[in-house]
Amino acid sequence: MPSTSTKASTATKSKAKTTTASSRVEQARAAAERVVDVPVGAVLEVSDRVSELVEPFAGRGAAQKQLKSYGTSLRRTVKRTERRGAGARRKAAAEARKTRNRVEREARRRQQRVEQRVRKVTDQLTSIR
Repeated sequence: MPSTSTKASTATKSKAKTTTASSRVEQARAAAERVVDVPVGAVLEVSDRVSELVEPFAGRGAAQKQLKSYGTSLRRTVKRTERRGAGARRKAAAEARKTRNRVEREARRRQQRVEQRVRKVTDQLTSIR
C-alpha cells in the first residue's frame, strides 16, 4: 500500500512541475507578444491620427470648408472665453464695491463714535469750569 501513495504523489509533483513550466512558457510568450504589439499599435495609432489631420485638406474645397470650420470653432471659443472673463470681472467689481461700502460704513461708525466721545468729554470739561 505505501508504494501506491508514493507513486501518486510523485505523479502529482511531476504534473505540477509540468504545469508550472508550461505556465512560465505561456507568460514568456505573452510578454514577447506584448513587446511587439505595443510599438506596432503605437505606429498604427499615429498613422490614424495623421490621416485624420490630412484627410480634410485633400482637396481645395475640403480644405476651405475645414478652415472655415476651424474659424467658427475658434470664434465660439473666444466668445465663450470673453463671456467668462466678463462675468468674472463683474463679480470682482461687485465684490470690490461691497468691500468698499463695508469699509466706508465702518469708518463712518468709528468716526461718529469718536466725535460723540469728544463731545462728551468736551461737555464734561466745560461743566467743570
